[in-house]
Amino acid sequence: MDVGQRVGIDSAEELRALLGEVMGRAATKERVVLHPRDRDWLAASPFCVISTSAADGTCDASPKGDPPGFTLVLDDTTIAIPERPGNRRADGYLNILSNPHIGLLYLIPGRTETLRINGRARLVRDAPYFDRMVVKGHRPILAVEVEIEQIFFHCAKAFLRSEIWKPETWNPDVLPSHPKLIKEVQSTPESLEELETYYGEQYLKGLYRQK
Repeated sequence: MDVGQRVGIDSAEELRALLGEVMGRAATKERVVLHPRDRDWLAASPFCVISTSAADGTCDASPKGDPPGFTLVLDDTTIAIPERPGNRRADGYLNILSNPHIGLLYLIPGRTETLRINGRARLVRDAPYFDRMVVKGHRPILAVEVEIEQIFFHCAKAFLRSEIWKPETWNPDVLPSHPKLIKEVQSTPESLEELETYYGEQYLKGLYRQK
């Protein structure tokens, strides 16, 4: 693809000249303490994206999901996110060990706004509150505690433009199944049939049980 001649942006002044000044409500919406409505949002949210960066600047964005309210509010400025069994890459967690800064984006299905939280994170391997994070009889493997430095609601425009919550726009079969994708993009010892078995009922059985 020929992208042609690029005109870059190299300074905050150039960027601001292009975008304009921050609008009034956007400039004043940040908070540092959880509002009761923030708590309500966390209690209703079953999904978030965790963004981290290592000390060398390499980044990671990882989805986390559990029953609504999976993020536990510890106090007015601290929340905790449980970790369940996964692929053990731990990209984001390794980032936190070298750089505690973290960004969170919380979704509620059907809502076009999001709740954004930025702060400093640390990993906790056990705590009494883990008992409040039990799902289907399983305690979390660890938790990410986040000391909130910034919290605000983000506007709806991205979700409205994408029409992401409109089922009539969905097309999950636009790409091959996950096992087929893996077989195409990775060199794996498993056959396609073995991958299909793994990502079937066996996969669902491992959602909360460490393999």
